[in-house]
Amino acid sequence: MKTTGVIAQIFFFVLLLVEAGCEPPQVGPGRIEPPPIADNDCNEVSTYARYAPVKIDIVPLTEFTRVSNASEESKIKVYVSLLDPFGSEIKSPGIFRFELYARVPRSAEPKGRRITIWPDIDLTDVVENNRYWQDFLRAYEFSLPFELETNQSRILQVTCLCPNGKRLSAEFVLTHTK
Repeated sequence: MKTTGVIAQIFFFVLLLVEAGCEPPQVGPGRIEPPPIADNDCNEVSTYARYAPVKIDIVPLTEFTRVSNASEESKIKVYVSLLDPFGSEIKSPGIFRFELYARVPRSAEPKGRRITIWPDIDLTDVVENNRYWQDFLRAYEFSLPFELETNQSRILQVTCLCPNGKRLSAEFVLTHTK
């Protein structure tokens, strides 16, 4: 008789759990409805903001170029790539600023006095942006006039002012090669 009572209690308990927990809540007065599922409404600005540049990189192809022809002046060829959050090189509008500093050897702060600052290059216009963009390199190519006086190394600093207000900067050590 005892086992029949225990089995009846277990059956009653299971029946109570099934009845109480298996039915979806009813919508009615005093009940809070869950928020409706969004219809994947994409805001274009927020979607493309994820692809804005987050880092600037000076490509190692950057170098001094000495011209043997007396009518042309020597230049610094600078290759700059902008990287998105995923590490891919991207094309983006921006204003580029180039500064050249003396390199101080054996120093905690190797960037010495500023030697040259070139006028800013505004690439917010589509035509100007395309003029500097090298698709096969996935980078921008700039040619900066500069006459090298000595065989000393220099530090080139490139800063990009992005339309979203970010300021990206990178430095590159330029060594003189004969």
